[in-house]
Amino acid sequence: MAGIVPIHWKKFDKFLLFVGCVLVREKGDHRVYNKAGLKRPVVFSRDEQIPVFVIKANLRTLGIKPEDYLEMLKNL
Repeated sequence: MAGIVPIHWKKFDKFLLFVGCVLVREKGDHRVYNKAGLKRPVVFSRDEQIPVFVIKANLRTLGIKPEDYLEMLKNL
């Protein structure tokens, strides 16, 4: 199984909406999402490709394992 790779911000946006996050605000090129039960918001920049370290940090915030994330991406 391949590991986590950089993806386009629109694909990550679809993933966040799929797991139940809601877009709270957008300031500049940063998008901020929230979900009930999270201790902090999920934030990422609307760059062409989201770096792996940003994806991993947001997965930790969401409490989602990388294997589960990769499986969910296949279904989007």
